[in-house]
Amino acid sequence: MIKKINENNIQKKNDKILYTEWVPAGKFVKVLVLFVWLLIFSIGIIITAFIPKELIFFGIIFGVLSLFILLLYWNYRGLKIALTKNQLDVEYGIFNHKKIPIKKITICEITKANFRNYWGVGIRLGVDGSWAYNTDFGEAVKLTFQDGRPFVFSTRNPQEIRNLINKLSN
Repeated sequence: MIKKINENNIQKKNDKILYTEWVPAGKFVKVLVLFVWLLIFSIGIIITAFIPKELIFFGIIFGVLSLFILLLYWNYRGLKIALTKNQLDVEYGIFNHKKIPIKKITICEITKANFRNYWGVGIRLGVDGSWAYNTDFGEAVKLTFQDGRPFVFSTRNPQEIRNLINKLSN
């Protein structure tokens, strides 16, 4: 099967994967989501137990909201990175897939995905104009392209990814 990436680059399904990594959400994110979920779930239980039956709708709303938060967390619980000789794939959830042709990368460098630049974790637009897929405030790789915004993504092995990309792009 052949997937068309853009008009200049076609990736074959059987390309050998040179590097793969799963970057889970950071502890701060996990604790925050758990706290918010418990709070909403508890409020839903309390409302359902202590209000008149005519207002049971509010308990249902809180139940649906807590389910939504769990599904949202499950979707964005981590980042999947795969590198072949032609392309870097970064997937963050079901709908956020970046497929970057190696030949389009001009600079690959190690950086920090910090709160000061991105104001949080997830899919963020940085103060510096870069797009980021970050799971925590730690090590990351920043890619600069011939055209377009820089792209930053979290990783546990930034040196290895940088070395591979720099080797492939030369």
